[in-house]
Amino acid sequence: MAGILSMILAGGAGTRLFPLTETRTKPAVPFAGQYRLIDFVLNNFVNSDLLKIYVLTQFKSQSLNIHLRQAWHFSGLTDHFIDPIPAQMRMGKRWYEGTADAIYQNLRLIEIHQPDQVVIFGSDHIYKMNVRQMTTFHTDKEADLTVAAIRVPIEEAHQFGVMEIDEEGRLIGFEEKPANPKSLPGNPDVALISMGNYVFESEVLYKELKADAKDPNSSHDFGKNIIPNLMKNGNVFVYDFANNKIPGEKGDPFYWRDVGTIDAYWQASMDLLNANSEFNMFNPKWPMRTYHPTLPSAQIFKPENGEHNQIVDSSIASGCVVNGARVEKSVLGYEVTVEPNAEVTESVIMGNTVIGSGCKLHRTILDKNVKIAPGTEIGLDHDLDEKRGFTISANGIVTVPKGTVVGFDK
Repeated sequence: MAGILSMILAGGAGTRLFPLTETRTKPAVPFAGQYRLIDFVLNNFVNSDLLKIYVLTQFKSQSLNIHLRQAWHFSGLTDHFIDPIPAQMRMGKRWYEGTADAIYQNLRLIEIHQPDQVVIFGSDHIYKMNVRQMTTFHTDKEADLTVAAIRVPIEEAHQFGVMEIDEEGRLIGFEEKPANPKSLPGNPDVALISMGNYVFESEVLYKELKADAKDPNSSHDFGKNIIPNLMKNGNVFVYDFANNKIPGEKGDPFYWRDVGTIDAYWQASMDLLNANSEFNMFNPKWPMRTYHPTLPSAQIFKPENGEHNQIVDSSIASGCVVNGARVEKSVLGYEVTVEPNAEVTESVIMGNTVIGSGCKLHRTILDKNVKIAPGTEIGLDHDLDEKRGFTISANGIVTVPKGTVVGFDK
């Protein structure tokens, strides 16, 4: 046996994040100016000294593969690795049919390493977690399976797998995305939900996946099938994320966000933009690694006949040029140019984008390679935004697809 092997499920199509996922898989969506969503789980593994990692990819994975090659390449001189594994259809000519099926189709890769335990995490949540503390809990409980859990408001719980536990932390009830979630005993406003992070004893995992693959009525999903089946044996435990400790942490140690929708993605971006952010990006004891292109520092200029810059509660990445503009509570990714007298508020602007002089952008997400003509307004008139073909979320966030040119004469 050889310790712990980690598997990251990174094949999600992310349809609810459209149009950000029109040309890329969900884990490759940029976040916080210079990161990708997958960077957060990878940093959790690497900072926890779990360095044997397979990343299972599937849909529109090219940009994700490029990012992994640039940002997460080990030298090959040790047995440590972060390897992207495309859907190889070893079990037949079909894509992954569920989260459990994704692991099942790659069982041979796991068996080669003969691990004691297999850690299986999702790839598109924003949080920090010392995974070693969860594996230690799993070992101490002599569990077959341990599921990471977090408390959420009861009105949000229907989006997740909702759990019930006994006094020892054993899982005694589980419902996947129930219409009427059960609250925690004594706390009707809160439910305990699965984070989609699992630690399995390897032999248990093999047995369960092989049995599940033979069941024609199964959805081949951990939440819908594997967890309920294993729960019957009474040896599934729940690891409370509230007990996880990150060294040097000053923010909210229990911060966790599922950015599965445009509104959730926008809100998580806004969460970062104040001096007392719940999610601390500045912790040298828990470094946040990613790929950094060879770009100069951001430049803030005052044009000869323009207004002074006003930059408030914002994140500005390398290669940006802000030229006598107002940027407030916004994220600017790599190589964003904001021309004189433009106003960008409560917005997320991805890389290689030009915002013309006098533009006004409010509660807007611009994907990469967008060019906005001078004087254009986005996010202020939703009827006009809709006519332009932009996506408008339930909470009024306007998203402009990658490569769009807005306002120029054709």
